[in-house]
Amino acid sequence: MADKKPNIWVESAMLVGVSVGLALTIRTFIAEARYIPSKSMLPTLEVGDRLAIEKITYLFRQPKRGDIIVFTPPDNAIRCNPAQPQTLPIKDAYIKRTIGLPGETVEVKDSRVYINERPLEEDYINGLPLYRVPPVVVPEDRYFVLGDNRNESCDSHVWGFVVKDNIIGRAGFRFFPLNRIGSF
Repeated sequence: MADKKPNIWVESAMLVGVSVGLALTIRTFIAEARYIPSKSMLPTLEVGDRLAIEKITYLFRQPKRGDIIVFTPPDNAIRCNPAQPQTLPIKDAYIKRTIGLPGETVEVKDSRVYINERPLEEDYINGLPLYRVPPVVVPEDRYFVLGDNRNESCDSHVWGFVVKDNIIGRAGFRFFPLNRIGSF
């Protein structure tokens, strides 16, 4: 019995198919790369940073205060960029820090963030907030998020809460630039 010689085209097509399927599965369910396009998360994240966003954590636990999350913004985030056509929903994901959790009261006054009337200790921000947010209770399955660059960020102080189902994942680690590789 003669050994059948493998067809190089069939093997190549199978290899490409498996590779594409694996890449799509990883990007959809496990992790994906993201680019930081704005100054809203300075000093933690700089314009041009590349991050790995992991999608597994929130299958097992809820977001915690301080987590840096990536999410699809609500349609009313258009208020931050009035030049954008009003008929199109925002498609780009946002990245912000989780501040207020479901059931908590969030307030911004006297250049400080308060959670349930207690000042939040924040050693990661780029300047004190120069705005006021009256006391607001975070609804169930929603989160109050702010950029670390408080006064240069389009976030919950402008457009409200992030719906839990809109959360894509958690910033796992920075992989570029090479001199700033690391987790948060």
